[in-house]
Amino acid sequence: MDFKLISLFFLLLPLLTLTILSTADHALASNKKLHENHPSRTALSALKGRKQTSECNLFQGRWVFDASYPFYDSSTCPFIDSEFDCLKFGRPDKQFLKYSWQPDSCTMPRFDGEAFLNKWRGKRVMFVGDSLSQNMWESLGCMIHASVPDTKTTFIKRTPVSSLTFQEYGVTIYLYRTPYLVDVSKESVGRVLNLGTIEGGADVWKDMDILVFNSWHWWLHKGVELQGWDFIRNGSSLIRDMDRFDAFNKGLTTWAQWVDKNVNISQTRVFFQGISPTHYVGKEWNEPRNSCNGQMQPLSGSTYPGGSLPAASIVSRVVSSMKTPVYLLDITTLSQLRKDAHPSTYGADGGTDCSHWCLPGLPDTWNQLLYTALSM
Repeated sequence: MDFKLISLFFLLLPLLTLTILSTADHALASNKKLHENHPSRTALSALKGRKQTSECNLFQGRWVFDASYPFYDSSTCPFIDSEFDCLKFGRPDKQFLKYSWQPDSCTMPRFDGEAFLNKWRGKRVMFVGDSLSQNMWESLGCMIHASVPDTKTTFIKRTPVSSLTFQEYGVTIYLYRTPYLVDVSKESVGRVLNLGTIEGGADVWKDMDILVFNSWHWWLHKGVELQGWDFIRNGSSLIRDMDRFDAFNKGLTTWAQWVDKNVNISQTRVFFQGISPTHYVGKEWNEPRNSCNGQMQPLSGSTYPGGSLPAASIVSRVVSSMKTPVYLLDITTLSQLRKDAHPSTYGADGGTDCSHWCLPGLPDTWNQLLYTALSM
């Protein structure tokens, strides 16, 4: 009887082996499929991290009172231009200095000028654009200087390139004034705004470690004295004028092509400053008789009653179409809420200035956003 059982076992053994192997193969295949459909915990964490980053919109939020502001005292910063130095020229209220930007979905690190200098030791930063670039450039200089007030600096103001060097750290912050980004050249007919070329001085931009571009305000200027040109060259056509939004789009597209062709992204971080709004027309925030003059606090909430700016849409569209990764500092809406932050009548130039911004003031927040973006 035992002999028969043993014989039967050996007869069935090959069949049992095949069954076990088949089951194991099926289990391995199922396990592989399970891992393909359900990433590892590490992979899930990475995906979660990317999702959190994408959900962190630094530019959607609100202004909150913050007693720790401002970052610096205008009387101790030697780099502020007179047209931005509102307290020096008699602005009586100081509450506009006490607001910080709070994004809805994340928290920004507080600006640390010494940490900035250490991180970018030996590097070069350049703001390229118009007087709003100057506003931001001077703000960054003051913010850093407040952190290291005893460090030696070299401050040079020239046209078109100005510079501020923090000598101990080898960090230089440049301003390159070129309001249209594209060329304005002297020809036999006069000054020509060429929408298709960037040649004058652009080689200087290539050598920077951080580039922050800006352009818009001058595209709206009318009259040969204010606009700084007599004709526009649009392709092969030489014309007196054209739709300014179309001209801006063409000029910005030329800039984008220049960046894609010339900037080495392994060396250089590229930013676009975004469109800075004006506050001359009170009906935009439901005060039709007012301008920025006399305004003492920001608008509440996170949306601007006057809506978005067409120029901001052009910038967003052009930047998103580029091969080069350009970080858009989307400052428009948060700046629209700051009807209180302009020099108004408290600047050296006289008149009512609802285009530029007091220092200390709103451009400090632009630089805190730049600082945050550089830390990501």
